[in-house]
Amino acid sequence: MSGVLKIMWGRSRWWAACALMAVVACALLTSLSDAADHPKTIIDLQPFRKTTSIQIKGAGGKEGLATLINLNPTINSWYLLQLDWGSGAPQETYHLQNTRPRTQTLLLEETNPNGLAIARGKERSVCDLWGANTRESLKDARKAAVPYAPLCGGGAYLRNPTKGHQSPIEKVTDLLREKVPGGEEVVSFVRDTFFARLYQKKAEEKVESKPVEGQQQRKPDKGPVPALVNPNQASRVVKAVDLGIDIEDSDVNNMCPGAWYAAKDNPGIYVSVIVPDGIVPEILRSYPKRVNSLDSVESGQLVYLIAFDLKQLDLHYSVGTVHPGVGWSGHIPSQMKDKSLPGPDGIDTSAPLIRTGLINPMDAARTAAAFTGGFKRYHGGFKYGPLSRKNHGSHYGFLEEGVLFSTLQPELSTLYVLDDGRADMKTWTSEDHNLFQRVRYALQNGVPIISEFDTAGNVSVPGPSVNRWGEGNWSGSSDEKLRTMRAGAALQESKKGRFLIYAFFWSATPSAMARVFQAYQCRYAMLLDMNALVHTYLAVYKKQGSNLYVQHLIQKMSEVDMTVNGKYIPRFLGYPDDRDFFYLTRKETP
Repeated sequence: MSGVLKIMWGRSRWWAACALMAVVACALLTSLSDAADHPKTIIDLQPFRKTTSIQIKGAGGKEGLATLINLNPTINSWYLLQLDWGSGAPQETYHLQNTRPRTQTLLLEETNPNGLAIARGKERSVCDLWGANTRESLKDARKAAVPYAPLCGGGAYLRNPTKGHQSPIEKVTDLLREKVPGGEEVVSFVRDTFFARLYQKKAEEKVESKPVEGQQQRKPDKGPVPALVNPNQASRVVKAVDLGIDIEDSDVNNMCPGAWYAAKDNPGIYVSVIVPDGIVPEILRSYPKRVNSLDSVESGQLVYLIAFDLKQLDLHYSVGTVHPGVGWSGHIPSQMKDKSLPGPDGIDTSAPLIRTGLINPMDAARTAAAFTGGFKRYHGGFKYGPLSRKNHGSHYGFLEEGVLFSTLQPELSTLYVLDDGRADMKTWTSEDHNLFQRVRYALQNGVPIISEFDTAGNVSVPGPSVNRWGEGNWSGSSDEKLRTMRAGAALQESKKGRFLIYAFFWSATPSAMARVFQAYQCRYAMLLDMNALVHTYLAVYKKQGSNLYVQHLIQKMSEVDMTVNGKYIPRFLGYPDDRDFFYLTRKETP
């Protein structure tokens, strides 16, 4: 990027914040669906929870009642502990995380009225947490004021309330939406004018390309299947000026479009770039009723992709400290909102569960990458089309550690992980209730970009609403100008393996996303978030000795991270965030 563009980029963020500040100054299951007909707590939403209670004794010989709720015994990760000492004392509530959900269980036993028992097969260990002689009490763990406070010698963690980081732009937009009448229209105006022009300008930068000199087109023997590229482009290389990840066997100045490059010293991670107008013509002409023709900007921009080998890496999902919410979306038709309920599932808060917005300590050392999740709740529902007129506006559902925050809705694109660690993507159906008990993580985000793979024709099939602005809930401006910064996730399956693919577009419509995912022969694909780098953030990590190195898919994404006392701290891994996110960990050795 030239010096002038760097200056413009830095000033753009300042001007956007100033513009918004000035405006402020001036102005699931059928049973679950049935259960949503009255207000409740998030505990009531958990259909598989198991509850046990015992009489307990505390300091000074006082007696009380302890209740332990395993929120989903199949997943066996999150527990809620309630202590009631009677005599008008307020109930104490603690959100516990099992550090070894596959090999141990937390229990209350009448033979141990002073705390928890931890069962590992036939073995039992006792953990005094509230008795007279305890060395690590729940109250001390709460006073520690860290997101995860260790208990029982590391057998469990107490999840403590924490404040998630929020960027200056997000602070202003949230204030506008929540406190200022007509604030959403103001946010949309700034986004559709200032930011749209900014990222369009970036997308319009000419891709530097040149013929391959003295070498054959790259044909890797590992990694995902390469994209289907027009033979006329096969002998060219491009310069990926914004790529922030080091790659093996080449450099960013000489990348063959559509090929995959192994990330340097980061096994199981691969990077690729492509220019949509270089995709084979057969794909660009396919499904014309579902996919619009691409304009000159999205046809000629460089798209950045990263793939994760699901044989080597496990996928996880975490809600942010604030987003997505569980109340009503401000986007749905007013007649779909039941005013007798605080939200579509009968709740408007996740309390008493604690949302940390931070990768947990058990996974931190093995984390290889993290990227932002989906929309905030405000836009996580349908304003137009058939889905806006059913299921209270079809709010996007999500789960963490087998705990339901918002019901998974039929017909919505879903990225999920089962109890055995298998990650998958599909359009959710009402019949999937048979699968629900096994879902450890899930996030829905609108309708599919790629809905299936036609094995007979050997082509990815775009979703039926890719070119329908309202029905697809694609956001963008109200006059249906859909081109903006976007990120998406896809799944590629072949004899070479199963790969989760993340793609970043400087300025694109869902149609351009569909063509790119078709080129890479993806079985399924969905939109994630959009409009700004803070919403499309992706970082990879690699450890060398005691040092942690952080690289970003797009270099400018590093501006979202923090520096404290001269020490670089990455988002999601180093500090809590208010937004939800996915992260990938290296598989544990059996």
